[in-house]
Amino acid sequence: MFDALTDKGFDLAISNHAGAILSVDFRQVTRELVNALSDLTIPATELVGSGGGEAPSTQRLRRRLYEAGWPKHTFDFRLIVDGRETVSHSHEIDHVRRAHAGTVALEIEWNNKDPFFDRDLENFQRLHAQSAISVGVLITRGASLQDQMFDIVQRCIERHGFEDETALVEAFTMKDRTKRQREAVQRNLDRGMPFAEAFAKQFVSDKFGAASTHWQKLKDRIDRGVGNPCPLLLIGLPASIISD
Repeated sequence: MFDALTDKGFDLAISNHAGAILSVDFRQVTRELVNALSDLTIPATELVGSGGGEAPSTQRLRRRLYEAGWPKHTFDFRLIVDGRETVSHSHEIDHVRRAHAGTVALEIEWNNKDPFFDRDLENFQRLHAQSAISVGVLITRGASLQDQMFDIVQRCIERHGFEDETALVEAFTMKDRTKRQREAVQRNLDRGMPFAEAFAKQFVSDKFGAASTHWQKLKDRIDRGVGNPCPLLLIGLPASIISD
C-alpha cells in the first residue's frame, strides 16, 4: 500500500495491526492518503520564510485532505448515569475520514512542541476505546528531513546570496526577529562563520530543535507504548520532498 511513499524516503511505522486493518477495510481511504502525500513538495524558502501560524506546506496538505473528504471533526464524549452527566470530553481531530467499515483519524504535527504527540496519541487511545475510530494516523517531519534541516536552510540562504539578516527577513517576509535571535546570529558571525552558516545554525536550533515534533520524538513514544492499543500508522515526511 505504501510503496509510493517508501520509494521516496518517507518514514513509516505501523503498530497494533493497523496495516491489516487499512489493507482490508480501508483500501480506498489509504489510497486517498497516499495520493495526498506522494507528490507533496515544500520549497526550501518556505522553511525559512514561514513565520507565525500554520506553515504553507501544512496548509496545502490539509487542503488536499479536505478535498478528498477528510474534514476536521470534534468528537464529544459524555457519560450519563441516572440522568446526570458524570464525564465529558471533547477531542478535536485535524482530519477524520468516515467509511463503511469505520473511521480513520489523522493528526499533522509539522512543527509543534513534542508533548503534542502525547496529546494526539492519548486522544487516539481514548477514541479507539470507545469504538469511535478504527485507526489513528500521525504525520510529522521524518528523520532525514530533521537530520538535513541545517544543510537545507544554509544552502537556501547561500543560493539567494544573503549577507545580512535585514535583507533576508525582508525578502522572505519573515516575522520580526527577537533581540535574542539576532544576538545569537551575531555571536556566530563573531566566531568567523559565514552569514549563511551563522543564521542557519541559530534558526534551525530555535525553530526545528530537538524538542519539537519530529520522527524520533514520535518513535520514542510509540516504543514506550503511548497510544496503545489503538492501531496506529505513523508517517515521517522526508528530505526528498524539499524542492530547491
